[in-house]
Amino acid sequence: MPGSVCFVVGARPNFMKVAPVIAALAAKSPETEICLVHTGQHYDAVMSDVFLTELGLPEPDVYLGVGSGTHGEQTARALVGVEQVLLEREPDLLVVPGDVNSTLAAALAAVKLRVPVAHLEAGLRSFDPRMPEEHNRLLTDHLANLLLTHSASAQENLEHEGIDVSRIHFVGNTMIDSLLSFLERARGLEPWRAFDVEPGGYGLVTLHRPSLVDNDEPLHLTATALAELSGITPIVFPVHPRTAARLEASGDAPLLEDAGVRVVGPVGYLDFVGLQAEAAFVLTDSGGVQEETSVLGVRCFTLRDTTERPVTVELGTNTVLGADPRRIAEIPTLLAEPRHSQEIPLWDGHAGERAADVLIEFVAGERLAVG
Repeated sequence: MPGSVCFVVGARPNFMKVAPVIAALAAKSPETEICLVHTGQHYDAVMSDVFLTELGLPEPDVYLGVGSGTHGEQTARALVGVEQVLLEREPDLLVVPGDVNSTLAAALAAVKLRVPVAHLEAGLRSFDPRMPEEHNRLLTDHLANLLLTHSASAQENLEHEGIDVSRIHFVGNTMIDSLLSFLERARGLEPWRAFDVEPGGYGLVTLHRPSLVDNDEPLHLTATALAELSGITPIVFPVHPRTAARLEASGDAPLLEDAGVRVVGPVGYLDFVGLQAEAAFVLTDSGGVQEETSVLGVRCFTLRDTTERPVTVELGTNTVLGADPRRIAEIPTLLAEPRHSQEIPLWDGHAGERAADVLIEFVAGERLAVG
């Protein structure tokens, strides 16, 4: 009887992380039953459904419709929903990517039902306990049977925390597989034309973290700094629904619009990759964007005090500005200083294949042990 693997996704970055693994698993082990569960933590069509279409993921077998809410509400609804799926389908392995609430919820549900867990993108640490994602990723790592890492520093973090090295597998960055697979197609869409900007002649902004957008003062300082920056370089700002709501509530939306900042709603994966690839720079508080810009060779400025992806600073193009929005004013000066990315080990477009090999071997061993 073939084995079965259940993948749980919930938020935008998760889709890019699991797509290469699912594709490789289906190709290498077609007899393996694959179940895809979409928790619906991201419920906007552009934030979720379009990624399934663009990335070639199969239609989810289960959609839980978790929706928005507090961290506790989201985690609880996802835990209950995933638990029911596991009881019904009895998979041999559960795979959870990243560090969102759905990640921890699914891992908790599996562990309590004695279903083994594989954590894709394990070992990342910002060492900032103020970040909810830090608790999600740390707890998930200590629940997981398999820890699939994307960088040497991630493995070092896990070993430092006492995790058995036999459970750790350095497979590389599966999200970069997606990026490289769709890069030329994304460029071919020429998404910058919709915003009346030229390739290499604009800055791209993506900001969404609660520590920034949920507080009026840093949000106002950010809007002010972006308005001033747009006087030097055109700015394209695809706004996360959370950020859009806060800009309206704080009264800062007109400040951006009056300054000529191209404020738009969320864009699809391919359009965003195309915009990143041809940007003069990217300003972000997103972890995944730090990775993608490093591979693309595009300067990235991270509006956070820490990063859980230090390899993007050491070998990539990322500069951690700090959490003070006033430092956005330094970007033109920093851009004048040359910064060249280096090849990051195993960010080569084949991480999904390596991850699939680890999953296949684990499931075969589990089934042999019980059979």
